[in-house]
Amino acid sequence: MKKVEDYVRSIPDFPEPGIIFRDITTILQDPDGLKLAIDAIVDFLKDKDFDMVVGPESRGFIFGVPVAYALHKGFVPVRKKGKLPCETVSMEYDLEYGSAVIEMHKDSIKPGQKVVIIDDLIATGGTIEAITKLVEQLGGEVVKICFVMELAGLKGREKLAGYDVDSVIIYEGK
Repeated sequence: MKKVEDYVRSIPDFPEPGIIFRDITTILQDPDGLKLAIDAIVDFLKDKDFDMVVGPESRGFIFGVPVAYALHKGFVPVRKKGKLPCETVSMEYDLEYGSAVIEMHKDSIKPGQKVVIIDDLIATGGTIEAITKLVEQLGGEVVKICFVMELAGLKGREKLAGYDVDSVIIYEGK
């Protein structure tokens, strides 16, 4: 039986020499690969008590929504600044070159709600660290963070110390 990592396409020297780009589109394009990835995340959550799934655009939507659906939970989108129509809370975070701002609707998480964050990839961890701060600012509790892939060499997990973090696939390099 194939594993999720068997569906990942690795592209050497992209976007620059020495980097291996891990492409998830090949997981998405194969019904068996997609099912394996979603089922693996659902399995991480089988014994977790939580109320909402939160995911950043756009790939957090891709993996978070089917997990929320499968477990009969709501889904909260986290978007780039200016994309949500109602009152928002925002958080700036650092990128490799510069910074970015993400937002959530102010009423998306109620005080005391238990939250799971789902995304496709953890690299440096900045986006998810910012999301944890937003959830907590709204009074929510992050009880689990799940990724399809982790690039362990970029040490993103260090920014999430103190949180319960799982990744379906862990690549040791960058």
